[in-house]
Amino acid sequence: MTAIHPSAVVDPAAVLHESVTVGPYTVIGAHVKVGAGSSIGAHCVIEGHTTIGCDNRIFQFNSLGAIPQDKKYGGEPCELVIGNRNTVREFCTFNIGSPGDMGVTRIGDDNWIMAYTHIAHDCQIANNTTLANNTTLGGHVHLGPWVTVGGLTGIHQFVRVGAHVMVGFASAVSQDVPPFMLVDGNPLSVRGVNSIGLRRRDFNAERLAAVKAMHKALYREDLTLQAAKLRIAELAKSSPASAPDVELMLSFLDQSSPTRGIAR
Repeated sequence: MTAIHPSAVVDPAAVLHESVTVGPYTVIGAHVKVGAGSSIGAHCVIEGHTTIGCDNRIFQFNSLGAIPQDKKYGGEPCELVIGNRNTVREFCTFNIGSPGDMGVTRIGDDNWIMAYTHIAHDCQIANNTTLANNTTLGGHVHLGPWVTVGGLTGIHQFVRVGAHVMVGFASAVSQDVPPFMLVDGNPLSVRGVNSIGLRRRDFNAERLAAVKAMHKALYREDLTLQAAKLRIAELAKSSPASAPDVELMLSFLDQSSPTRGIAR
């Protein structure tokens, strides 16, 4: 049977797998679903239309599924969806989505989310991200897979951060950050390529060289964005192994916000 501490308050309508554990003084609402193997620590509040997948470890003192901090929100049944095998440390706040977007705040699989992280309404977090202490995401932020965000960093609403990006400590991210980059500061500056992270993910010498060439086209050759995209597209012909990486970069640049632009 589900191991629920006697002091926890779990709505009878909530759906918890029999292997879920719930710590003392935690409150779980009627529209919450929790998958197999997940554990929820003490003094958590999980409410709203919140779905939590399998094998997640949610530490004490978290608030998940509260309504968005959006004055336009009028009680619509928006959602928070959390995938599998995530670690959520203490004092995090994840809000449900809002009707002004997809209506869903979504967190993928295998993410490492450290203490005091705030994930606002309609954020879309991919897989294998690491969000260090006091990371703050405004509404509608999109993080690609394998993004690492340093502690005390704020990311402006509607900003997109591409796959494999490393954001340094105490940064202010107010523009889109293309994949593979290493950025930090306030104002934000692109420092180079996230070479260490890419090597850890088994990028070989050919792929690393192509990523560095993309960085050079965007940041070192004084090209317009359109000219840089044409230069980057040529890399797929000379380096077939890097073709998926080139496609990832071009797709990101094509979808970049015309109002926020990319960090350059």
